[in-house]
Amino acid sequence: MTPNLSPASCDLFDLPCYQFAQLKKYAPEAIPQIKADYKTAWENWRAVINRVSERLGEPFAAPHIERWCNGWQVRAHFFAYYKYRDWQDTAAILSVLLNQRRLTVSLDWHCYKAGISTTTLAHYNHWLDALDREHYAAYDLWHGDEDEYADYPTVAQTANIRLRNADDYYNIGKHIERDQLGREDSATWIAATIRDLQPLYEACHP
Repeated sequence: MTPNLSPASCDLFDLPCYQFAQLKKYAPEAIPQIKADYKTAWENWRAVINRVSERLGEPFAAPHIERWCNGWQVRAHFFAYYKYRDWQDTAAILSVLLNQRRLTVSLDWHCYKAGISTTTLAHYNHWLDALDREHYAAYDLWHGDEDEYADYPTVAQTANIRLRNADDYYNIGKHIERDQLGREDSATWIAATIRDLQPLYEACHP
């Protein structure tokens, strides 16, 4: 069976808590099943992300796929990202995020890698100058510090795209809401959205 995402993929994250210490205190009997469910769902997620990679090909490097747990908690979402092979040392990424609400593909600044990035946040923000507002009118636009569950305006709905300060940046992307997942091939949709964002990703690099 071809791996795909579905509403059940989002429902995985519908937990009262994510830390094993809390789970051991309040629902120790549920931990084995939670671990098994996460492993199964993550294997499917990894297969979808790798299918995307096959569709993208060059000049992309192999995707980075975050693990389903970090030793002391299971994830509240699944996360992966893509970069060009020649730009793996920069913090500009094309990210894929699956949480309890939706699947999101976006151009993003990877804050956790900013300290070792060979490009700066100012370089990243150059994509705003390359933005074709008509072409990307239906894409959502949000500040990097906004909550991943928030509602975002589209480019068309945003009259003035302004950075608030030197540390501010925008994400631009598309979503498939939970109830819509599974109605089309997730890997095909993710790959198509990433390809559409490539000109903006390229504009992040001098």
